[in-house]
Amino acid sequence: MIEEVATTAAEKRYLPMPDPGEVTLAGVLDALADPVRLEIVRELSLVSESPCGALTVSVSESTRSHHLRTLREAGVTRTRISGTQRLVALRRDDLDARFPGLLEAVLVAAATAPRAG
Repeated sequence: MIEEVATTAAEKRYLPMPDPGEVTLAGVLDALADPVRLEIVRELSLVSESPCGALTVSVSESTRSHHLRTLREAGVTRTRISGTQRLVALRRDDLDARFPGLLEAVLVAAATAPRAG
């Protein structure tokens, strides 16, 4: 499990997430099976990173937090701590290295799927 802790203000801090080699296909597919999480991934694919609160999924704040945690623990996203903000990004490079073409295939399929919420 990756747990980066900053020792200086210039270092990046991330919430705990699995190492790239610990990410499983079953875990990724399970995380992406939920329509709300798929919508979050679709939104994140359009930006380099996004504040958690800026995601436009229409669920409560606590439900959004649950979905973001599920995606992070599955290895789909990383969450960077910046002051009081939590900035979320897809782990595109890690996923592409571990499962070539999977994320792109999911995003293409999601582009034609009905939107959640």
